[in-house]
Amino acid sequence: MNVVEDIRRRARQNNRQIILAEGEEERTIEAAEIIHREKIARTILVGNIEVIKSKAQRLKVDLSGINLVDQRQHPRRQEYIEQYFQLRKHKGITTEEAAKQMDNPLYYGCMMLRNGEGDGVVGGALNTTAETARASLHCVGLAEGNSTLSSFFLMIVPDCPYGANGVFMYADCGVVPDPSPRQLCNITLATAKNTKALLGIEPIVALLAFSTKGSAQHQVLEKITKALELVKEKDPLLLVDGELQGDAALVPEVGEKKAPGSKVAGKANVLIFPDLNSGNICYKLTQRLAKAEAYGPIFQGLAKPVNDLSRGCSAMDIVNVTAITATQ
Repeated sequence: MNVVEDIRRRARQNNRQIILAEGEEERTIEAAEIIHREKIARTILVGNIEVIKSKAQRLKVDLSGINLVDQRQHPRRQEYIEQYFQLRKHKGITTEEAAKQMDNPLYYGCMMLRNGEGDGVVGGALNTTAETARASLHCVGLAEGNSTLSSFFLMIVPDCPYGANGVFMYADCGVVPDPSPRQLCNITLATAKNTKALLGIEPIVALLAFSTKGSAQHQVLEKITKALELVKEKDPLLLVDGELQGDAALVPEVGEKKAPGSKVAGKANVLIFPDLNSGNICYKLTQRLAKAEAYGPIFQGLAKPVNDLSRGCSAMDIVNVTAITATQ
């Protein structure tokens, strides 16, 4: 059984209700039918119901059994406007501005999640990662004790001997532009935890850099060594090492030469990037050049699951990110 099929299987067992916040978007409508037909999750499409039905008819999509919610007609709309106002009034928002924000189906979907009307939210086919992250932070908020919203990509590389038979977790490739040592520590710990939860494998974590174990000296490397110290303090049993170059992290013979004695070098299945530039560039190059499957950005650190999509996603990408969300 491949990784995606295993995630779908577990999603079916969980039977979660997932809010597809961009309900008028055509790929989302197509995905909703597949999700319902394959019993991956119960779904809610948020948007103008007449628009959704019209597009579904044109696309020849059967919406039977799929819940449709119009954010402008929903019975709890006024309650959510007041809640959003209370959440954001310290930023100077007015009730009129709160009402306008609740016209946005992405924000409305996140408020529904906050209030228990679903188990997770998927968006991002239309909205940027920044806007999806902002909606999730404003409406759902961070998990207790967590101070960093970050993300990971599940990468599946065909015919690849490295990682977990070509399966990797890349982080952070979507949210934190220039993480501090503490943020890099939080990203590392969250991604390791999600590796166990999502893939059922032991995380072997490499903190990546342009040098291996002091082969170069530069101030930008200091945050990586500091982050490693913090990670080891918080989770002494985690298999983690750095700084490691990409080849030293992945290729056993290179890892043995560049970092002899490391329990991570040459074996890593979790790759932690020093900044968003390197992470985002690397995941896109891996996806295109290696013809890899890339699922994400999957947010981590929130009180409840909200996940993002690439605006270039397919309907099947939405299906699979929904399955991932249903397992969180």
